[in-house]
Amino acid sequence: MDMNDVDTRWNALVEFRQSFYRCLGSWKDALFETCDAILEGNGPVSSSPELSLESVFRRSHGSLYKALSRGGIDEVAFRRLLCDQRPATWPLVFAVDASTWDRCDAECSPERGYYYSASKHSAGQPIVAGWHYQWISQLNWDPDSWTAPVDSRRLDPEGDETKETIDQVRDVVVRLGGVGDVPLFVFDAGYDAIAIGHELQDVRCQVLTRIGSNRVFYDDPPTRGQGVNGRPKRHGKRFSCADETTQQLPDGQHHAKDNRYGDIRVQAWHGLHPRLGTRGHWAGRDEPPIVRGTVIRVDVQRLPKPTSRSSKTLWLWWSGEGMPDLDLVWRAYLRRFDIEHTYRFVKNTLGWTTPKIATPQQADLWTWLVIATYTQLRLARGLVGDLRLPWERRCDPAKLSPRRVRRGFCRLRAYIGTPAQPPKTSKPGPGRPKGSKSGPRRRHPAIKKSHSEVAQV
Repeated sequence: MDMNDVDTRWNALVEFRQSFYRCLGSWKDALFETCDAILEGNGPVSSSPELSLESVFRRSHGSLYKALSRGGIDEVAFRRLLCDQRPATWPLVFAVDASTWDRCDAECSPERGYYYSASKHSAGQPIVAGWHYQWISQLNWDPDSWTAPVDSRRLDPEGDETKETIDQVRDVVVRLGGVGDVPLFVFDAGYDAIAIGHELQDVRCQVLTRIGSNRVFYDDPPTRGQGVNGRPKRHGKRFSCADETTQQLPDGQHHAKDNRYGDIRVQAWHGLHPRLGTRGHWAGRDEPPIVRGTVIRVDVQRLPKPTSRSSKTLWLWWSGEGMPDLDLVWRAYLRRFDIEHTYRFVKNTLGWTTPKIATPQQADLWTWLVIATYTQLRLARGLVGDLRLPWERRCDPAKLSPRRVRRGFCRLRAYIGTPAQPPKTSKPGPGRPKGSKSGPRRRHPAIKKSHSEVAQV
């Protein structure tokens, strides 16, 4: 790495730390030093009070609790900062996914909902109660697990997740501006691909979503002749993903090779649309719209880790401005799983869901602190040395993983300094007045949607 690149990374890191400090509101010094304490920990964050034992946190553990309870952050300014500091050399491909901060036994915590969890069960079911956060992270083509989070939003357990997702994507597109390539947002199965693509048709973006192999689509009906009575047809020939006899010749094809998947064949059919009903997202309409898009089939030669349920065929739905780049499409979806690695790192190492926080507002603030911490690790990549363990292989400092960058960040911080002000000496407070009683805290049951609400979502 040349010196110009090092200077650029150095300036970007220092600028981000100063700008992030300006985004913080009250108790900004304690909040900023909390981020530094997360950065300089030797192991996973096991509890929030232990962060106050780090040397960079120059305050008592009570200041950490007060900062999370009384502190604040300018979310609009910080979201803009994340977009400004995103990697300029990475493609405009963004993964959208949600993860749950489980708080099953936190009966005094409001605004919790019930969500699916693949790793944790409650009462024998893969469902946990907690807060649901949806992140949007920029992806890259390098063979690593790095992403660049640009937005996070806590979903309302009583709201429409599809509408909240659409609003979140709109906000990100506005912050990205209208210069450069058209941004591509990649969703996994579980999102309403048709509704999201239809509501974002007036936005300068593209949407790519995985769909089931049993989906059925239709092309436009033939032109109606003159003098024919009756209601005009809305759907033409049937296209079934599971029945190759109904699939016409593709409108576009692409062939590629990959070290992990072997020969890859991509086929695309343009101008198809599903048959929609007046329910779910389309409830209340006299007639559902015709939502056209591109159905994409991806076939691979082999799978890296085949299982009994795995398939070598992948079906995707694309919609948006312009025409789909078939080489970009299959690469973007495979890289979408990098956001899963980001979730695992921020949870298991940075302690995103570790603190036993009482209110969702405190959880929002802690989430922003974790995102700021992860962003600093990405910006510090290439500036820290490789402090490898005896059993680890040597690695180029510009290619270190998030865990190994965090291991060497403590040495870097001694040179970049901190904008946080040192604590002011003061005598202990008077404490709780004698004879005062707080009483039991209010209980908040987790919100459970009815069957009708689930069907609408």
